Amino acid sequence: MAELKPKKTKIEDAVVGAYQKIEDTVVGTYQKIENAVVGTYQKIEDKFVDKFLEVEDEVNDTTEEGIENKE
Repeated sequence: MAELKPKKTKIEDAVVGAYQKIEDTVVGTYQKIENAVVGTYQKIEDKFVDKFLEVEDEVNDTTEEGIENKE
């Protein structure tokens, strides 16, 4: 026996279309907010790094056992 399913209706199409528009709007808005927050954080992080940190050519750390770690 073949699988049966309900026929699509105009109301179903309208509801699904309206839901899709709402979902696209919400997701789009969320992505814009997320990008703004991440961008602002990145600017703050870059300024912090420039102000308080410097690049070393080679890092030598000595652990408690006396083993040198080179990164």
